[in-house]
Amino acid sequence: MATHTAGPADIAQHTPMMQQYLRIKADHPGTLVFYRMGDFYELFFEDAEKAARLLDLTLTQRGASAGNPIKMAGVPHHAVEQYLAKLVKLGESVAICEQIGDPATSKGPVERKVVRVVTPGTLTDAALLSDKNDVYLMAVCPAHNRRGVTVNVGLAWLNLASGGLRLAEVAPDQVAAAFERIRPAEILVAELPAESAGWAPPTGHGALTRVPAWHFDVSSGKQRLCDQLDVASLDGFGAQTLVSACGAAGALLLYAAATQGQQLRHVRSLKVEVETEYIGLDPATRRNLELTETLRGTESPTLCSLLDTCSTTMGSRLLRHWLHHPPRDAAVAQTRQQAIGALLEAPPQASVDTLRSALRQIADVERITGRLALLSARPRDLSSLRDTFAALPALRERVTAASGAVPSLMHLAEALEPPAECAALLARAVTPEPAAMVRDGGVIARGYDADLDELRDISENCGQFLLDLETRERTRTGIANLRVEYNKVHGFYIEVTRGQTDKVPDDYRRRQTLKNAERYITPELKTFEDKALSAQERALAREKALYDALLQTLLPFIPDCQRVACALAELDLLAAFAERARALDWNAPVFSEMPGIEIEQGRHPVVEAQVEQFIANDCVLTAERKLLLITGPNMGGKSTFMRQTALIALLAYVGSYVPAKRARFGPIDRIFTRIGAADDLAGGRSTFMVEMTEAAAILNDATPQSLVLMDEIGRGTSTFDGLALAWAIARHLLASNGCHTLFATHYFELTQLPAEFPHAANVHLSAVEHGHGIVFLHAVDEGPANQSYGLQVAQLAGVPAPVIRAARKHLVHLEQQSAGRPAPQLDLFAAPAPDFSDDFDEAPTQLEDRAEADPAASLVAERLRALDPNELRPREALDLLYELHELATAPDAKR
Repeated sequence: MATHTAGPADIAQHTPMMQQYLRIKADHPGTLVFYRMGDFYELFFEDAEKAARLLDLTLTQRGASAGNPIKMAGVPHHAVEQYLAKLVKLGESVAICEQIGDPATSKGPVERKVVRVVTPGTLTDAALLSDKNDVYLMAVCPAHNRRGVTVNVGLAWLNLASGGLRLAEVAPDQVAAAFERIRPAEILVAELPAESAGWAPPTGHGALTRVPAWHFDVSSGKQRLCDQLDVASLDGFGAQTLVSACGAAGALLLYAAATQGQQLRHVRSLKVEVETEYIGLDPATRRNLELTETLRGTESPTLCSLLDTCSTTMGSRLLRHWLHHPPRDAAVAQTRQQAIGALLEAPPQASVDTLRSALRQIADVERITGRLALLSARPRDLSSLRDTFAALPALRERVTAASGAVPSLMHLAEALEPPAECAALLARAVTPEPAAMVRDGGVIARGYDADLDELRDISENCGQFLLDLETRERTRTGIANLRVEYNKVHGFYIEVTRGQTDKVPDDYRRRQTLKNAERYITPELKTFEDKALSAQERALAREKALYDALLQTLLPFIPDCQRVACALAELDLLAAFAERARALDWNAPVFSEMPGIEIEQGRHPVVEAQVEQFIANDCVLTAERKLLLITGPNMGGKSTFMRQTALIALLAYVGSYVPAKRARFGPIDRIFTRIGAADDLAGGRSTFMVEMTEAAAILNDATPQSLVLMDEIGRGTSTFDGLALAWAIARHLLASNGCHTLFATHYFELTQLPAEFPHAANVHLSAVEHGHGIVFLHAVDEGPANQSYGLQVAQLAGVPAPVIRAARKHLVHLEQQSAGRPAPQLDLFAAPAPDFSDDFDEAPTQLEDRAEADPAASLVAERLRALDPNELRPREALDLLYELHELATAPDAKR
């Protein structure tokens, strides 16, 4: 039954309630509709089948509509968050349809409307969000030239939980890197296929949602941005010249506001990111350095898990952002490190431990503010915000005492000033320990509203009123056994035995006759009954109205709350950095304008935490020492040494202390890594193809200020091919890129490279043989290694002894062969190459005689001597081939 596409004529055949549902469903065709019916959210037809499959719900059939059975599945409204969380994790979107009409007065189905749409990128509820991860909604808008070629791609991404909005314009080949850095949960693209314009969004980076193409209109986007930020121009944000990014922002804001069903009041600022602002980290580098996720896909052990001792979830989220956004400007890092130093030297009353203890009492102000702006904050959000504001003055005093003369800490102390009016309002309006939901009551404090207090008094003091009334009526009537009571069927009543009915006053009205008694009601009791029976219901309704009004009253304080949240997150992260520096014996690095990296006794921060003893090593890269050729055994620590150098550099520019006795860093613009072996089956790329693709990116983009890690390049192909590639790549990095490079290899032939290039140097990881085994020393020494110890490592890995013995014998045979003339390596796609060994054995005079006898050979040889093959482009090489062919076959040459 195609309910999702049913037209007006088809809808008319259904029952009134199904007509209402189908009209709502037609506005949300690709979304599961949670249709509120009493205490349940129901799903119908295809939605019910899909939800039953995804959520393991019972699928039922109730009645019929338009001659077809109605398939249904439902979830209880009080547990809806757990079902939403599961659906969103599966990439589904859900439209929440609530009853907005009054069932008592509605003629026909109760009026309903979609109040919000929950999508993977628009989560704000605490139950749906991870405490330590931000969720981003991103819009992508490619810009094309007149020929339809994509010239740049505009990106806009929003953290709806906090209100952070950012824009950027990147080259088409940098979109995947931006996605890897931002990790959007949901990506908006135009409904028109981007493939038709020569560009397609990268896959595997979040749920893809297509919206109408007109949402990306640039002029409308700029105007929508101005309206959102309440400004006349975007010049103050540096966004006026952005074209495609403003188009993306327009679509983003339109979609986000539509999903929430209201304005985005907390989106009040904008940040434009430019490529030169942060140290470049491509996807391979982020993966290989295991910043926030291991190569196995787990969250620990990683650099983030080691550093994250934050006292608040705000600090944990900021840590993740800083690790993926190390600034290139060393002044930013120096400011942070100065603050860490001040915290470590603070007096006892403002020590790091004291600050961190105080921060543990702080709520997640950032996300509470987001829910407050969207009018979805719950009572305990408000009480947590109130308690946080109450704790801020004492925290400010501690930060002020710790700051000394460090401007950044003094600024943080000033930013921790709570909004006094907001704090006073929350203290006056919210009970000390409110209920979880407004519908449960007990949220608004006593004394805040007189009418609410009266209703509560009636409900709470009902028993005392009845006792007082009973005493008064016994005195007034003289009926000693008169009783005032209540039951759910007849309400309140005065009961008099039959023998005393002649004493009943005239204002008593008979309510019920029993066998031995009469029950009466009086005007006073009737008035009280009306109040008492509806007091609780009216108290809850009054409390809900007061709570909604309170949320509206708090809206002007959103900027103040955001200011406090930012200051708390940064203070918490700096305190965590200070604690890690003290606990792990890290030191402050030094920055210099001179290029290079000098690390004394550096350690890998994550590996060191996993082993009993870690061997510290030095690393020196300068203008005169650009490339280190690293040799040594497998398992000797080459990759660890390389990675620790990159991590120490990244930590320094993030603003943390570093795991080294001393460290100095010159300018760094990018960090590249080519480490490990992995194929890309989905993309149709072999392990070697992935290796060469990553190497090509490094060779094309690395600059003299880049740090490059190259591990075992060329191992994915045959020995001679791999050796030739490794030699050429190392040479190019030295001669053309001029970057600071750590180049690990098992090709010992490369250790001759420093003889040709004085900017290269050999270092090796030490190991010693013990019997047929091996002992790794993990120490980096100058000079090349003497062997790879591959057989010993294989033995440690558990390779059977017969295999090891056979390998040893064959190794001896190969080494004896290598002492003689090497066998030529054949090209798979070429005919067997002729043996020119005799030619090379000839004396120079014999070669000259041959050239004189063959003029064509002389011309070809002369032409070859005049060129540098390393500088030839593919097209030039092909042209040269034709030229040499003409020289060799020309009639004059033959003569």
